[in-house]
Formats: sequence, structure tokens, C-alpha cells
Amino acid sequence: MVKVGIIGGTGYTGSELLRLLLRHPQAEVVAITSRAEAGKSVASLFPNLRHHADLTFSDPADEETLAACDVVFSATPNGVAAAHAPKLLARGVRMIDIAADFRLRDIAVWERWYGMSHPCPELVAEAVYGLPEIHREQIRTARLVANPGCYPTAVQLGFLPVVEAGLADPGSLVASAVSGLSGAGRGAHVPMLFCETAESVRAYNVSGHRHRPEIAQGLSMMAGQALDLVFVPHVAPLIRGMHATLTLRLVRTDLDIQALYEARYRDEPFVDVLPAGAHPDTRMMRGTNGCHIALHQPLPDRLVILVAIDNLTKGASGQAIQNFNLMFGFSEELGLSDIALFP
Repeated sequence: MVKVGIIGGTGYTGSELLRLLLRHPQAEVVAITSRAEAGKSVASLFPNLRHHADLTFSDPADEETLAACDVVFSATPNGVAAAHAPKLLARGVRMIDIAADFRLRDIAVWERWYGMSHPCPELVAEAVYGLPEIHREQIRTARLVANPGCYPTAVQLGFLPVVEAGLADPGSLVASAVSGLSGAGRGAHVPMLFCETAESVRAYNVSGHRHRPEIAQGLSMMAGQALDLVFVPHVAPLIRGMHATLTLRLVRTDLDIQALYEARYRDEPFVDVLPAGAHPDTRMMRGTNGCHIALHQPLPDRLVILVAIDNLTKGASGQAIQNFNLMFGFSEELGLSDIALFP
């Protein structure tokens, strides 16, 4: 059994991570921290975990408890994982950061978008970006994995085959994506209150969202040249779920794009390319680590890519466990075989 610690277990990603790990046959959660809830039982905050989690929140300052783990997941606000990483790695503990501390390679860009000095820039180059569909082999041997954001996961998986093949006009990429409210975290914010969000959909941060440089970095790596995109995020009155509509201009019109996507994702356990003309539905991903992709060509040189994931699983905690499985030599699907809830 792999001894697992979780830093920051009271948010949505932390509780989802714990829910999944408690059912993982090779994971033993031995530590879960919360500065505000230290000393309280996990079940007192999450009654759904009664009789499943005999755990008590500890203070994250208790470094010895975390150092006794084989791997530590950090499900904390940005900047926290980077403060813990140097000491944990020095003690031989591997780490998976579900926040953004190690996603961006350019430290100046990170500091501009996240509004703080990076706590340990010396580790950024070592961190492996945890999108298994691209970096699977590097993840297997990584000490430190930067779990992708939810929007970047959906957008990159949607664009990957066509950008990788050099078939996208570099100046034509547009991503419009809708997230459930859990993507904003568990804190109380007026714009996220029920009365502010119910029966309404709105765009936000159109002029600049911190996930855009993460997406652009990934697209550039796929293409082998600098790429950027127009990225328009939206919030909708869903608890969990994410839908991305991606558009681009094709530089060639004589290829079977459906066949290209099916071939690229044929051996990927969590990415399902739906039949041509399908329309993915976020509820069909609810609680799963899956990703549904469908393709449309309304004009010969225009491609529309539709992507649906659960923002808390494939967009966060589920993908973190997929990375955990790779790091410890398990099947990628171990502990992640749930079928979506319906209706």
C-alpha cells in the first residue's frame, strides 16, 4: 500500500480526492491537513464519508506527519504547494500539486498571473506537467507533478490531435468553455451565490484568464512553435461539469479528421471520441475521469470540437489519481472506473 497525504482537504478538490482515494485498492490515506479544521474528524465536515474515513484533520505545519508519506497531494490555494515542496522532496516524498504552482515554465509569467513571488522557482523546471495523454512516460518517474487546470485539460485534449498534426491555422484557435460552480472553490463569494448564478450563464475574465497562458504553453509544445488562442470562460448554474466549444481553421481539407482523432485516442483509457456529429453532455461525465470529444465541420475548412469532462475529476482530483497510478506503476484506471450517474 502507498501511504498518501493530502494538504488541504476541506475544499471541493480535496474532498473529491479523498472520496476517490478511500476506494483505491493501493492507497492508504494516513494524513489530511487543514489549518482551520485541525483536530476535527473528517466525517464531521463530510458526512458522506462516515464509516469510510476514520481520519482527523491535522495542522499542515506538522511536517513529520507528511514526511512519513510516500506521496503527498496538495489541494490548496496557489502558492501553498510550492512552500511545502522543497522539504517534502528532500525527505524522499513525491508530490502532486492540484493547484497551479508548477504548471507554467516561465516564472515571470506565473508571477504576473498569480500576483505573488514564486516560493521555489528552482523546482519549476523539474516538475512534470500532468496531462497523461501527452506526458505519460515522464510522469512515471517524476518526483513532482503539476496537475493541469480544468479548463486547460478540456481545451488541450480537444485541440491536441489537430494541432499536433500541424493542421490548425495558428491564428484561428478559439476556445469558449463553460464550468460548473465548483470550479470556483468552496469559499463564500457573492458572485457565486445561488441567487447570483441560478437561471443564468455569464462569461468572465474575457480579457485575461490565468488559464490562458497554461493552455498556450501546452498548444505551443504540441505544435513545436509559439501558439496562442482566444479563450472565453463562462460560469453556469451547474455544481460540476465542464463543456468546451473549440473552433479553428484547417490548413488542409482533404483529410479525415474523425479518423485522425480516433487514431490518436484509440489507446487512451479516459478519452472517448464520439461518433461524428455527436454532442457531448456534461451529465454523462458526472463523477467520472472521462472525456468525451465530438467533431463537426460546418464548413470544409472549419472544425468545431466539443469536449465534456467533470471539472472535479478529469479536471482535477481524478486526473491527479491517474498521475498517481502512473507514478507508482499501477494501471491508470485503478480506482477510477466509476460509471457516470444518470439521470
